[in-house]
Amino acid sequence: MSYKEIIAKYAEVPGGIIEAFHAVEKELSFLPEEAIAEAARVFKVPAAEAFGVASFYSMFSTKARGKNVIRLCESAPCHVAGAAEVVAAIEKELGIRMGESTNDGLFALEFTECVGQCQATPVITINSKPYLDVTPAIIPNILAEYK
Repeated sequence: MSYKEIIAKYAEVPGGIIEAFHAVEKELSFLPEEAIAEAARVFKVPAAEAFGVASFYSMFSTKARGKNVIRLCESAPCHVAGAAEVVAAIEKELGIRMGESTNDGLFALEFTECVGQCQATPVITINSKPYLDVTPAIIPNILAEYK
């Protein structure tokens, strides 16, 4: 489905620009500039406002990235519980650094703020699905679900 078709589905939804952006990201893994401009047209807002929405929220990306977005919580509880070791394990397993995507376009690796699961740290999410009590040893099994 094209970004135009996706955005059109939310045209009559009050405040639908955010829902439309989520749907476009789910399909394309990021918000292309032309999709943001299309949303401005459909929702009858200035282009600067649509770009402001796309760039304000950390869950949106305006740059191409891997299909499966891995986010690692960088809050204090996750940091204390060993988040740095988890990051190192993911980077080693995927052959990328934080903020990069794999060459095959399958994975992107990003930091995020607290995901509200402090009872079971460290936490990663992949496409918003949380994984709790993550250790370097289980990273290969988690990633295998998405390969």
